[in-house]
Parts: sequence; C-alpha cells; structure tokens
Amino acid sequence: MAIIDQAALEDKLHRMTSEYIQGQTTQQVDPLYFTQNRERLTGLVWRFLEREGEILPRKTSQEIVEAVVNRMVGLGPIEPFLNDPTITEIMVNSPGEIFIERAGELEAVQASFRDQEHILNVVDRIVAPLGRRVDESTPFVDARLPDGSRVNAIIPPLALRSPALTIRRFSAEPFTLQRLVSLATLNAQMAMFLQACVRSRLNILISGGTGSGKTSTLNALARCIPIKERLVTIEDTAELQLKAANLVSLESRPPNIEGSGEVNIRTLVRNALRMRPDRIIVGEVRGPEAFDMLQAMNTGHPGSLTTVHANSSQDAVRRLESMVLMAGLDLPQPAIRDAISSSLDIVIQQERLPGGSRKIVAISEILSNQKGGWDNFQIQAKEIFSFNREGLDGEGRVKGNFLASEYQPACLEVIRKSGYSVSDQVED
Repeated sequence: MAIIDQAALEDKLHRMTSEYIQGQTTQQVDPLYFTQNRERLTGLVWRFLEREGEILPRKTSQEIVEAVVNRMVGLGPIEPFLNDPTITEIMVNSPGEIFIERAGELEAVQASFRDQEHILNVVDRIVAPLGRRVDESTPFVDARLPDGSRVNAIIPPLALRSPALTIRRFSAEPFTLQRLVSLATLNAQMAMFLQACVRSRLNILISGGTGSGKTSTLNALARCIPIKERLVTIEDTAELQLKAANLVSLESRPPNIEGSGEVNIRTLVRNALRMRPDRIIVGEVRGPEAFDMLQAMNTGHPGSLTTVHANSSQDAVRRLESMVLMAGLDLPQPAIRDAISSSLDIVIQQERLPGGSRKIVAISEILSNQKGGWDNFQIQAKEIFSFNREGLDGEGRVKGNFLASEYQPACLEVIRKSGYSVSDQVED
C-alpha cells in the first residue's frame, strides 16, 4: 500500500475547496454560503476527499478534513484548543513549538503549523476583521477573538525565530467574588469586605504581575456595582464582561498605516468624563492616563476601578507616581502623593504562585502621613488582609491561609455610613 502524504493531500483539498467556493461567485452563489457554516463546509471537503479515491483509515480522513476546515474558517492547528474550556492560554513560539496552560500548568502539545507563513495567515484572519494589521511597519498587534479571548501577535524582525502568537482565553462562566472564593483566590471574609467597598463607592486599584488574575478580579468586583448605575469601561482590548444595564464600553485604537488616527487610553478617559458616568473602569493604567484617572476618582466619580502592573501594594503606589509624572504637568512630588492618597482608597495585590494558583496576597488601605511637613509627605499601604505561605504541597502548589490583620481600616466608617456592612452575604 502506498504511503499517503497527508500534508500534500491536505494542501490539495484546501486548494480544490477554495477554488470551488471562489468559482461560485460566477454562478450567483455567495461564497459565505459555505464559509459561514462549518457543517456545510465540512461536507464539501468530505466530498472532494471521496473524489480523490484514497483509501484511508476513518480517523485519518477525519483529521485531514478537520485540518482543511480549520485552515479555511478556524485558526488552523490551534482551533481544537480554543474549543477546550479547560485551557486558559495558548502560546505559539514557532510552527512546531506550541504550549498551552491548563489548571495553571504549562504543557507542550503535538500540534504544529506548516510553516511561518501559516502562522501569519492565522494572525491576519484574527486581526483583519478588527481593522488592524501586522506587518513590517507594525510588527506587533493586540486583538481579540469573537469570544472575547485576548490575542497578541509579534513577527520578525522583533521576534527573532518566528512569528509568535499568544491567546489568553476567558472563561464562558463570568467571574464573581463567589466563584473566586470557590477557586481559593480569596476567602469569604475578604470577599464580603471587597463587596462592601465596591458598593460604598471606594476607589480600588488591583495590582499584580502578568497572568496573576487582575482582570478576573476586576470583573468580579465590577459585578458588585448596583445595576442601575451608569458605567463607562475603557480598555486597550475589550475583555470585561459586565452585567450593567447602563454601560458604554470604549476601546483604544492604534495608529493607521499612515501613522495617524491613534486614540489612546488617556484620550478615552478624558472623553469618558463628558459621558455622565457614575463610575469609570479602566482595564489597565500604564502611562499618563493615571493622572486623569486619579482626577476622575477625586472629582465626582467615586467607586472607580482600575489595574496596574506592580509587585506589591507599595510598589503600585510608586508606579502611579511615575505614571503621573509622565503626564508632563510638572507637579511637585508631594502634590502627586497628595492626589494619590486623596483619590485611592484600597489596593488589592494579586499573584500567580508556584503551581499555577492565583491568590489575592494582600488587601491594603491607602493612608497619608504628613509628619515632618509637606516636603515629607508619605503614602502608606496598610494591610487589612494577607496570605500567609506555609510551603508547597505534594503537587508543587503553594499551601497557606488568609489572615486578617489587627488593623481597623478607616474605610469601615465610610462603609457604615453608606448603609452597607462587611458581613453582608456575597451575592452570586
């Protein structure tokens, strides 16, 4: 029996199917008749495979047909991983080097792209409907899939070996504080406290590293906001899944091929102030928009939420100081610290720990200290809750427990006056 070259057969079926669909335009048949219906397209590819007369095992035939369909309307060899709800991240380092994250653990998979051009074709399929591009003039791009998954692609010459593609997938089940408790990201006492903080319109900053779960926690907190309030969300790539009835979602825009038309986060924050929001939620502050966000928090939009990349609560405050300086307003450092301390109430520090678990390792209240006069204005992050590590279990996961400090936060009085309690049951 002759050995079948599956790759060559896949290429041939792909070419035959594509040519057939393109030829339908002369017969007054819309090509979308096939490409928007996966089942119909699959039947068409099977028909061409049967015409070839190759005798193949049923499983092999199915794999070839699925590969052709995925090349035409899916994301090629990584399409099956997008249909697996247990996978949270897909990482393509090169055509033959693909990793996934499942339950917090990374693992290599057997799937592979045909070559670098195949990866580029998939990237184009993702970004083209969003009006974005990736080429030598714009060698990296952020985008999203229809299901909300976040995509980053970077190509040579910035990526030295091959185009690289990273897809951060989001759970179909919305994150709530109750769900985060079930995942041991925090405990019930912390969840009740945070729910009361959100309802009492305290301003909250979520801090942590890449992949620590900041966006999931932001989603969970935002779902505690009373449904009647008007929210404006601002993100680089839309990820938040909120249940608000009065919601406007804004997304930044990169420059076009001529280098113009960019709309950055700072511009959107300023515009949001004219949209009569009760609260503003910024997916992440990383530049001069931090100043505008602090101004919004302190001038009629209490209860706003945002995230920042930082390694500790105190480091998050220092990052905010640096980002405000980027606004170019020539403010003295004490004035910047005063703006931060008067605008920000709570900092949540989150980490991705060894073994893949994600924990809120600290919840702190922001306090100011003017001992020694204005020139010695300091900001403190006073811990209310923390996570105490006790080592690793048999599977390499961090063991520990959540602790409440003896410190009585000043914000408890704000919560009480707002009519809420830190012992209210957390709602789903």
